[in-house]
Amino acid sequence: MDEWLEVSVEVDYETAEAVAEVLSRYTGRGVVIEGGPDGWETEPVIVRGYLPADDQLWSVKRRIEEGLWHLGQIRPVPEPTFRMIAEEDWSEAWKKQLKVLRIGERLVIRPSWLEHSPEPEDVIIELDPGMAFGTGLHPTTQLCLCALERLVRPGLEVLDLGTGSGILAIAAAKLGAGHVAAFDNDEQAVRVARANVIQNGVSDDVTVRRGSLSDVPERYDLVVVNILARVVMKMAEAGLSERLRPGGAVVAAGITADQAAEVVAALERNGLELTDQRQRGDWVSLQAKRTAFDSDA
Repeated sequence: MDEWLEVSVEVDYETAEAVAEVLSRYTGRGVVIEGGPDGWETEPVIVRGYLPADDQLWSVKRRIEEGLWHLGQIRPVPEPTFRMIAEEDWSEAWKKQLKVLRIGERLVIRPSWLEHSPEPEDVIIELDPGMAFGTGLHPTTQLCLCALERLVRPGLEVLDLGTGSGILAIAAAKLGAGHVAAFDNDEQAVRVARANVIQNGVSDDVTVRRGSLSDVPERYDLVVVNILARVVMKMAEAGLSERLRPGGAVVAAGITADQAAEVVAALERNGLELTDQRQRGDWVSLQAKRTAFDSDA
């Protein structure tokens, strides 16, 4: 194929991943979020996606425009811009803004084409972000990675709900978890996560499955849910606490600061007690424990 259609949207920092999620439903070669002129946390940021120039191109383009319009009813999203880009220019176009990213004390996210000289204690996650969710750029992902760094101990059993690229599951495995079960109800995300698990050499430690909370019969020492506030609340109502073993913890993210109180209330109504709350920018992560266990726990 000789050409691709590049779609780009210039947005503020907090809107970037929501736009990326819309684009990732349709792009043939993924999505990338480019930081501002002075780094990731400067605005505006640009979200770019690439569509194959095939006979479905213009119907897909229309669906993207419709998806962004619906998102724009929730928060301001400018009109996307489109341009054709040659095949030989595509690779550099989406890779050029990605850098090695250090998160927390030990975790390092490294695009596979970049060199990095690790420190002795570094835990390297190699990621080719074919989708924007789970590149490590967004504050929600960073909050969860820092939580894993604090909480994961050797042998821990971890559940990652809404795994996306698999970055959190891979991090948990590389930090020493005994086994990680990663679930996502999107088939494309499952394929991406499985490929990243293989690339990072943790196939024996991470199982990626299609599904959500209702497909999880087991209990775990640590559950990570990095999705959206309303989904976290629905999961709380649907028995999220019952997936915890005694002494275990839930880490929930994808929550804005103004949503935190409502999410905490939903967790507390459903058998979970808040033990920690952290914030990065306008985003919050919550840590909770189960308040009671039945006799078969």
